Amino acid sequence: MKKLGLLFTVLLGSSCLFAQKTIIHCGKLIDGSSDKAMKEMSILLDSNKILDVKKGYVMPEADEQLIDLSGQTVMPGLMDMHVHLEGEFSPSHYMDRFVLDDIDVAFRSTVYAKKTLMTGFTTVRDLGGSGVNIALRKAIDGGWVEGPRVYTAGKSIATTGGHADPTNGMRRTLRGNPGPKEGVINGADEAKEAIRHRYKNGADVIKITATGGVLSVAKDGKGAQFTDEELKAIVETAADYNFVTAAHAHGAEGMKRAVNAGIHSIEHGTEMTEEIMELMIEKGTYYVPTITAGKAVTENAKKAGFYPGVIVPKALEIGPKIQGTFSRAYKKGVKIAFGTDAGVFPHGENWKEFIYMTEVGMSPMEAIQSATKTASELLGISKEVGTIQKGKLADIVAVDGDPLENIEVMEKVVFVMKDGKVYKSEYAKPQ
Repeated sequence: MKKLGLLFTVLLGSSCLFAQKTIIHCGKLIDGSSDKAMKEMSILLDSNKILDVKKGYVMPEADEQLIDLSGQTVMPGLMDMHVHLEGEFSPSHYMDRFVLDDIDVAFRSTVYAKKTLMTGFTTVRDLGGSGVNIALRKAIDGGWVEGPRVYTAGKSIATTGGHADPTNGMRRTLRGNPGPKEGVINGADEAKEAIRHRYKNGADVIKITATGGVLSVAKDGKGAQFTDEELKAIVETAADYNFVTAAHAHGAEGMKRAVNAGIHSIEHGTEMTEEIMELMIEKGTYYVPTITAGKAVTENAKKAGFYPGVIVPKALEIGPKIQGTFSRAYKKGVKIAFGTDAGVFPHGENWKEFIYMTEVGMSPMEAIQSATKTASELLGISKEVGTIQKGKLADIVAVDGDPLENIEVMEKVVFVMKDGKVYKSEYAKPQ
């Protein structure tokens, strides 16, 4: 057993906040920027900022603290660009919206947030819920709840009857006619209004459902659901408010419309064509694949009663295709940012995406960079996080073993620091 040592009795609890100066010894360092891991490195911290990164093991002065990760591989805090922290799919999911209050959802979301952080994901993009995700972000920022740094869309924007219309599948007397305030639009003017409601409510990013979806209680899983005029209004208005935009898209037509309109990222991208890949490369559009979700819905659809009947054929058709699409897009040269759709499967299993990405051609280093450097670039926060470099925030995680040799060790996160604060520190497991 190698001890994940903290000298000078640094560990006063799982959420210990360090004194002014700290040195981290790294057995191996993947800094998110370099294409190779570096051996025997030191990270110098001043409060929550990275002061410097140096070769060799710099010894602490009398007033400095040491974190000994000389037996581990150290890397930037991981980033997942597609999660849903409010919930987790189960056979009761579709009934929960009728029996759970927002307060219930909020308390439950704190469990999922902490689980996500403890598996090494220090930043996430939450792409749609009821709006509780905004309150969750505030609670995390305020220090009331432990969780990752959250950039949230609040409520996703849909068209009437489309994926993310919250009344899909309800009986007629309950459906009503939700509008822009509730994230349901028809026409360019309502699209603009919906963006402004997201801004008013405190969202950080915009998420739209450009095509049908698998898990909505509606028949179509792929058809285009926004007009060109609506998409143009969304992208232009989002730009006015400095929002990064994301488009859920399975079918090709809706995906192409979203890319042409200037959306920042395509989520899932199941039926992405060569033409769309070339268009994404031309426009600099990111692809967030969510392979783990595809595999999860495929398996769950085979379990009797897990999903409502209308969902099963969509899951069995769309779910198995996403990994193959990812492989083709990666080989074509589309920019790929790490994203899982956690919540479709259990939170805390986000690491599985690394395995699925490397199974079909992406190198372990590229997969890690997609969850660090590239993800930070998509969100527009690369000056603050995403790499371990001088001046950036101290978001740092460590795993037992070498993920460049065995990507499965990404499951074994033994150290988590977010914004200079340690949230997890364990004894290392046998190598």
